[in-house]
Amino acid sequence: MNEDTGKKEEMRDSAWRREVTEVSLPEVHRSVTVRGGGRFSFFRKMAAYSGPGFLVAVGYMDPGNWATDLEGGAKFGYTLLSVILLSNLMAVLLQHLCVKLGIVTGRDLAQACRDHYPRPVAYFQWVLCELAIAACDLAEVVGSAIGLQLLFGIPLLWGCLITCVDVLLVLWLQNRGFRIVEAIVVALMITIGGCFAAELFLVRPSLVGVLAGLTPQVEILGNREMLYVSIGILGATVMPHNLYLHSSIVQTRAFTRTPEGKREAVKFATIDSTVALFFAFFINAAILVLAASFHGTPNQDKIKEIQDAYNLLTPTLGVTVASTLFAVALLASGQNSTITGTLAGQIVMEGFLNLRIARWIRRLVTRGIAILPAVFVIAIFGEEKTTELLLASQVVLSMQLGFAVWPLMRFTSDRRKMGDFVNPIWIKVCGWTVAFVIITLNLKLLFDTFVFG
Repeated sequence: MNEDTGKKEEMRDSAWRREVTEVSLPEVHRSVTVRGGGRFSFFRKMAAYSGPGFLVAVGYMDPGNWATDLEGGAKFGYTLLSVILLSNLMAVLLQHLCVKLGIVTGRDLAQACRDHYPRPVAYFQWVLCELAIAACDLAEVVGSAIGLQLLFGIPLLWGCLITCVDVLLVLWLQNRGFRIVEAIVVALMITIGGCFAAELFLVRPSLVGVLAGLTPQVEILGNREMLYVSIGILGATVMPHNLYLHSSIVQTRAFTRTPEGKREAVKFATIDSTVALFFAFFINAAILVLAASFHGTPNQDKIKEIQDAYNLLTPTLGVTVASTLFAVALLASGQNSTITGTLAGQIVMEGFLNLRIARWIRRLVTRGIAILPAVFVIAIFGEEKTTELLLASQVVLSMQLGFAVWPLMRFTSDRRKMGDFVNPIWIKVCGWTVAFVIITLNLKLLFDTFVFG
């Protein structure tokens, strides 16, 4: 029995050592040239490797984050800033591990799971990941529809249907080259950042209160409502499909596949993702701080929906442009996350199933899965339930995290798979601690939900 098990393990490991013929996103694999040398070698290489981290960071500031951050700020002031910070630090570590996995092995996380686990287990992981992508896509649909409603007065139901046309935009972008995709994503992120920088200037938050909010509070664990929102923030920040996405798109760089070349690629790709994730932290913190301006005021309990924040910003701050900036940033956020959702869907399906279908079919399927529940809830329960839908989608995302983090930690901690790039002891301790925290919080949320309702 042990001999058979050993043979199976050896066969699985051989998949990591063979010459890779199946690649993630084959149309853009190793399509970006890495140039160095000369006086400005570091900056040239940094410019070449910059991009994938910002695509990943998009998922950390999508409309699902807005719902959790707005509720957290309006109800609890600056208290949950510490949750956003801790979530962001977890994300930095996990995305670094994704970088290592993709660059060192040439396999993305989905392919690695298919190589290593028995087929039923891999299929189960695929289903969970598809649920996570559907939840993320749902947030994109609703967020974009709300942005269209706030800016142009389009009914939310029609706004959800209009978001179907972004299929054409995404397909066109993918056909123009990966650098074009990255450039548009960064431009939209700068738009979002500029809008919130202006909002913070208008709000003028308490610096002492913000610094205090960045310190973790024990009461978060004891308050079920606060914990629910906190886990929603965790699910909205550390998104499971981003782990699959990042391990794939780092392979768009044509780095030298030697130990030295891989080490250099890991270094620059990690810098790229870390800088991008701290930009995402600024956005999420800004949303919560903006919502905290309502905390302790008569409007505190009026922030039930994203639309409420939009409507109350102008009278609260006394500046008409405040609401417009908010809506522009929301629409940009929804459109931006559409791009990464498309890429993640393709990576997951190809990686787990080795099934390659036309991208437009894949996109229509995932968009349909996201639109149907949104249209159903809006048509039956009304537009006032959209924020609850967004919050629920982020909790669903959080529930999938453990199933992505566990194999990521296992693979990158296995010397047979990673060689000299295996995780050092301190990363193993930090990584498994993060996995334990994520799984424990999710189990507590399930217990509280089903026992206490």
